[in-house]
Amino acid sequence: MADEQQPGQQFGLQRIYTRDVSYEAPEGPTPFAQQWQPKMNLDLNAKNTKLDAEHYEVVLRLTLTAKQEEATAYIIEVQQAGVFMCKGIEDQQLHQVLGSLCPSILFPYARETIDSMVVKGGFPAVMLAPINFDAFYQQALERAQQQQQAEPATEPPTEPPATH
Repeated sequence: MADEQQPGQQFGLQRIYTRDVSYEAPEGPTPFAQQWQPKMNLDLNAKNTKLDAEHYEVVLRLTLTAKQEEATAYIIEVQQAGVFMCKGIEDQQLHQVLGSLCPSILFPYARETIDSMVVKGGFPAVMLAPINFDAFYQQALERAQQQQQAEPATEPPTEPPATH
């Protein structure tokens, strides 16, 4: 992104914070009595909200579900958020910054929160693999374009599509 900035463009991280956290172990101690071979499912998306002319809140939501056979061992949801200053960045470049760069910045914080909650819940540590948010952004953009082609003409979206 830094190499692509035009004169007068500024990008900055103003604040990172945890917006919401949820941990649930619905089976209580039952999973501890079994050999730990969970099936993990990670769901993620990102959304952004314009705060003022130059500032955006980006929220990265990750939900990790661990199932032992058919029983849910734990469910963790983390909403990691940040306030980003995007001055002089417009249109497609702004959508890419908000849909790819900002979630990439937030992800390590969310990953650490999830790992900490899993360990405090008594389960083995989970180290989520890095995620290529550029690829997720491109996939979401392609899905949005396919939907636009399939639907009658409507106004273009005002924010980038959520990534899953």
